[in-house]
Amino acid sequence: MFRVLKYLVILAVLGTIGLFGYSYLLEPESGIVTETIEIDAG
Repeated sequence: MFRVLKYLVILAVLGTIGLFGYSYLLEPESGIVTETIEIDAG
């Protein structure tokens, strides 16, 4: 029983870390795209 709970906690932690890492990787790309659009417009 405790083994199952331990695996669920580990999966939950890894899932949240993965989501934060994925959103962190997406933010600079969208920022770069908006910057290039601003530079092209300027």
